[in-house]
Amino acid sequence: MKVAEAVGRALAASGVGQVFGVVGSGNFHVTNAMVAAGARFVATRHEGGAATMADAYARTSGTVAALSVHQGCGLTNALTGIAEAAKSRTPLVVLAPEATQRHSNFHVDQEALGRAVGARSTRVTSAATAVAQTTAAVRLAAQERCTVVLNLPLDVQAQEVPDAERALAAVGPPPPRTPVEPADVEVAALAEILAHAQRPVFIAGRGARGAPGRAALEELAERCGALLATSAVARGLFRGNPWSLDVAGGFATPLAAELIADADVIVGWGCALTMWTTRHGRLIGAETTVVQVDDDPAALGAHRPVHLGVTGDVALVARRVLAAAEDREGYRTATAAFALAARPGWRDVPYVDGGTRDRIDPRTLSIALDEILPPERVIGVDSGNFMGYPTMYLSVPDEQGLCFTQGFQSIGLGLATAIGAALALPDRLPVAAVGDGGLMMSAAELDTVRRLGLPMVVVVYNDDAYGAEVHHFGPDGHPLDTVEFPPASIAAIARGYGFEAVTVRTVEDLKAVRDWVAGPRSAPLLIDAKILRDQAAWWLEEAFRGH
Repeated sequence: MKVAEAVGRALAASGVGQVFGVVGSGNFHVTNAMVAAGARFVATRHEGGAATMADAYARTSGTVAALSVHQGCGLTNALTGIAEAAKSRTPLVVLAPEATQRHSNFHVDQEALGRAVGARSTRVTSAATAVAQTTAAVRLAAQERCTVVLNLPLDVQAQEVPDAERALAAVGPPPPRTPVEPADVEVAALAEILAHAQRPVFIAGRGARGAPGRAALEELAERCGALLATSAVARGLFRGNPWSLDVAGGFATPLAAELIADADVIVGWGCALTMWTTRHGRLIGAETTVVQVDDDPAALGAHRPVHLGVTGDVALVARRVLAAAEDREGYRTATAAFALAARPGWRDVPYVDGGTRDRIDPRTLSIALDEILPPERVIGVDSGNFMGYPTMYLSVPDEQGLCFTQGFQSIGLGLATAIGAALALPDRLPVAAVGDGGLMMSAAELDTVRRLGLPMVVVVYNDDAYGAEVHHFGPDGHPLDTVEFPPASIAAIARGYGFEAVTVRTVEDLKAVRDWVAGPRSAPLLIDAKILRDQAAWWLEEAFRGH
């Protein structure tokens, strides 16, 4: 058995059951070996799309996924998606065949490329160690929650593995991560802070996602009277809880921002407390006590100073504090309850509809789609001026309902995000919410949607521009020729890929969406929504303060 086959079989035996990629000469055999061993391969139209699909699949499924690319140019094509995955601590293994001969057209320093975008770089160095080095890469991705570039030199791939069957027989999935136990002194310090808090707010992030985290945090919040919020990546974690503020930060409703800013204690649970989640710190009062809980000690205080850092698993810390906590009203007053009941979300905030015969208000569009589309959904959102509307106006059933690939803030990832998440949650309606710029960057993956038979809805918030730049630079009188484009029929493009498509300018045009939802959904649907061009999103000014 050659190394290429042994690596593919070792990956599958290690529990890597889903691989995305574009196959070329260098990754042909290793990819086929994974498929033969039981893994599912999804061929994409571009390596960038494959990287983001693998990222989204791993985030949504909670398992290690794989990305398979060609040597050199295949890896460079995928780097944006790999950077997003690395910044978001996604457990992902990148199979990167490597041309080691310096005169090869495909030769680049792949190890350096991986490190440059924040991924771990490792290499299969010999036939004798190929299986062990492959399983070590999967274990590293799973245990450290990181993206690993596994370089596969072409000459090594062609070597014969000694006693391959015996080596593979010993391979199995990596053990689950051991929850990090908190120190008693840190638990006691947090319990003491909460015992005296008058207006505590919990902000849960990626590290709190999942049933154990939700249950523990809701019980502790009830005991100490805390209001509940999440970062964008954990949206939906507290869905249905009457004390939930939904998302903190730039996407927060006016009421949520007001209540968070007035908190005397804020605890970030598995949440980085970045400038986005805290509105560059303006959501945190000068006298507010800030606590951060994370199982990675390097994350504590990384983005802002904290008064107390607690190293430990979110659910374990919350349970330990709960055991010492006493019942308090805290922030759960009648006044707060009345306000939250009256204004629970963005769709409850009054606005003046600015729509015309030719352009629909993105708020009106999003509210209508929220009512039309089935509630069991998984949403992938691209980046841009429009992104707050689908993120906050489209409801999600739980914390798995939104896949938010915004760690690198690249446009063009939303469609691939929705594809990867859809494959991880096949029982839900996948919804891709993208801008026209992002769709044009990734339109080739419409073919992937169609080939996979996904009953996907692609909503294009189309303002014929890179809207963020228009609204950031336009008010100062700068020329906008470089960021505005002639109108294009994105609906016609989608039909060319086999989609059903509708152009939406008014609410009445959404009848076609209702018909699609009620029908067999035998083809995916693209909605080319011509949205208002002169409307800057509410969160945009906050976002650009960090640039």
